[in-house]
Amino acid sequence: MFKGLSRHLYLRIWLAVVAGVAVLMLVVGWFWRASVEHNMPPPMPRDWIIMTPKGEVLGTSAPRHRPGMPLDFAFTMPDGREMQLQIQRKWEDGRPPPRLHREPPWWATPPYGFFWMLGLIGLAIALGLYPVVRRLTQRLEGLQRGVQRWGEGDLSVRVPVQGDDEVADLSQRFNQAAERIEGLMASQKSLLANASHELRSPMARIRMGLELMDVANADMRQRSRGEILRNMAELDQLIDEILLASRLDAKEADMGTIEAVDLVGLCAEECARVGAVLDVPSGMHTLEVQGVAKLLRRMVRNLLENARRYGAAAPDGEGIVLSLRSEQHQVLLTVCDNGPGVPPEYRERIFEPFFRLPGASERVGGVGLGLSLVKSIALRHHGVVRCTERQGCGACFEVRFLCLDSTSRES
Repeated sequence: MFKGLSRHLYLRIWLAVVAGVAVLMLVVGWFWRASVEHNMPPPMPRDWIIMTPKGEVLGTSAPRHRPGMPLDFAFTMPDGREMQLQIQRKWEDGRPPPRLHREPPWWATPPYGFFWMLGLIGLAIALGLYPVVRRLTQRLEGLQRGVQRWGEGDLSVRVPVQGDDEVADLSQRFNQAAERIEGLMASQKSLLANASHELRSPMARIRMGLELMDVANADMRQRSRGEILRNMAELDQLIDEILLASRLDAKEADMGTIEAVDLVGLCAEECARVGAVLDVPSGMHTLEVQGVAKLLRRMVRNLLENARRYGAAAPDGEGIVLSLRSEQHQVLLTVCDNGPGVPPEYRERIFEPFFRLPGASERVGGVGLGLSLVKSIALRHHGVVRCTERQGCGACFEVRFLCLDSTSRES
């Protein structure tokens, strides 16, 4: 219960105000009552009896008391005469008789006393709330300075998270957002720098081909034309991959319709395109997952293209195996090749954008975005991807994500 109250700042401030008002009202009320009782005159007897020295009763009367005045009695004599009697102390030095009741000072009498009480309560509340409000404003000022520095371009700034209330939650969310944006900016800068470098190669080859077409013979012009078309296709693919990588890094929501996708059919089509072997359990005809069909197809195609490119001994796809399994409510998609494999120290780095194994670009080309897109697509579908060693020779790439309904459908 107390932990729940401590998480809400407005409750703590409200409780502090209520407690301060209650304590101050009790204290001021006690002092007010003590002052009134101190200034209250002593109780007077109800009836006074006037008697002669012989014990004859002359009359009875209740005393009339007026603040600051002597006691005053009015009674009727036995013969019917009305008499008035005042009792006051005689002073020999001529001074006036003292008042029997001392009036309170002007500032303690209504309505001034009420204003003093309100002033004391307000002062006490202000003093009691100052530490709470000051601590809150210090944290808000720290958050404001952090946001200002971040807005001025310092994306590395973070604000301290103190406490367990709304301000601490706001600070934590700001740190998370700042870290995310800093990562996106670094990724965009790296993507832009690498893309600028990679775009130079096909454009330089296209320019060279155009220059050769002006001075070469017909046969050379035909070969230059084919080289230009190939480089244009490579350039178009590179631009497409850069745009897709940028959208995936930004976690753009509009990447396509999320629907049930049959992986068995999709993988069969892609395997037929490159001549790879599809390995599925006997009786499994469909295996559905939730996802964006074009992204899943791009992931499978990139894995198969990567296996075909690095399985240099079998360019027609022979030796490439794509297997599908359903294990404990998960789909396991594995693509294995018969290439040289991936050294253990590079099995994590090969999923970084524009990273290529040493010497790979000279042998097989590529720009190093294919496996990076595979990882981004897998993460977008709440999956994971990793590289392992194939028994014998080659490499295997495993992708795991959830099934649509925890079971594969069989027909």
